[in-house]
Amino acid sequence: MLFEGGFTFSNFLIDVLTIFAFVVWFWFVITIFADLFRRHDISGWAKAIWVIVLILTSYLGVIIYLITQGRGMAERNAQQAQAARDELRRVVGFSVADELGKLDQLRKAGSITEGEFARLRARLVQ
Repeated sequence: MLFEGGFTFSNFLIDVLTIFAFVVWFWFVITIFADLFRRHDISGWAKAIWVIVLILTSYLGVIIYLITQGRGMAERNAQQAQAARDELRRVVGFSVADELGKLDQLRKAGSITEGEFARLRARLVQ
């Protein structure tokens, strides 16, 4: 029955935790499906099997995917983020040489220290 024992604080907390668990699961499912369909290293059949596993086993399927494919997900996300940064730099006209020149001007003006200059330069050059 709904609200068995009345509307108590413990019932409220259980409802909040249940909604939180559902939202987290839903977010994981969307993230996993996005990763799954972006992959080029597995076949369509393997993707179909993963989709079936994720739908039929719900929370367990999400946990299994995260355990078995978590490292690959992180690497693919990093590669996608780097590709997006590179594309943005290409479109905007970002030039590492221009940015290094600006950093050198800031260092000469005393706006940044040598340590900050070295750290920012290393980030640009990578």
